[in-house]
Amino acid sequence: MSKIHIVTDSTADLSKELIESLHIHVVPLTIQIDGESFLDGVNIQPLEFLEKMGTSKELPKSSQPAVGVFKELYDHLGENGDQILSIHMTGGMSGTVKSAQAAAKMSESDVTVIDSEFISFALSFQVEEAARMAISGEPLQLILQKLKKMQLNTSLYVVVDTLENLVKGGRIGKGTAILGSLLSIKPIASLAGGVYTPIAKVRSHKQVVSYLFKQFTEDTKGKIVKAVGISHANGLAMAAPLMKLIEESGFNSIQVSFTSPVISTHTGPGAIGFMYMTE
Repeated sequence: MSKIHIVTDSTADLSKELIESLHIHVVPLTIQIDGESFLDGVNIQPLEFLEKMGTSKELPKSSQPAVGVFKELYDHLGENGDQILSIHMTGGMSGTVKSAQAAAKMSESDVTVIDSEFISFALSFQVEEAARMAISGEPLQLILQKLKKMQLNTSLYVVVDTLENLVKGGRIGKGTAILGSLLSIKPIASLAGGVYTPIAKVRSHKQVVSYLFKQFTEDTKGKIVKAVGISHANGLAMAAPLMKLIEESGFNSIQVSFTSPVISTHTGPGAIGFMYMTE
């Protein structure tokens, strides 16, 4: 009997234990810092990356895996007729899903590529569920239906602590950044529909925590909270008090980790990603 292999990329915040126990295949993105290239999560880890980014002359750049890397993996996994489900970070922030789609067309294996519309834990929620369903022998169509529901019931917010990387990345102008820095502005954005969308500006860590917890409370009222994740780039000043509030509200299984270097390149140090899924 054929089985379904689950593939994702390194922006999913998955622990090594989970990757191994659920037999998930992770394809790393590439990071370039001052002329050096690293494979995300392979030969550079999040904390080390933040240290290097702090001393780099230019903003580090990330690039999606090459089409050939995906094709080689797909060919190998599907050589005996097994199916492959490849779930990736939002196409609104990276060409990774397009690279995977191109490889799927070139491969003779049976490959289905999905844009998760998210990053970090909001991506890993889907990857983990797909892997568990695949191990249980659920058919591909049922897994795809479940992932679509999960996407509709997931929320993700990103908060940056410094505007420096947003300027270097061309997301905001220098004039806006100078004014924002003087006012200690903390921009809050959502990742609705897979697109980075600014939704609010506050002026302190305390206000960030208050805003996010209010959103969480409103969005989850009358619903079952299935998962909560907080990823950060040395952003415990916001992450820790937010975790405390959520735990006090009754949900204790919060997943926390350093975010992928690919994400912290865009957000800069001190940032957090806050995501949750309901049922």
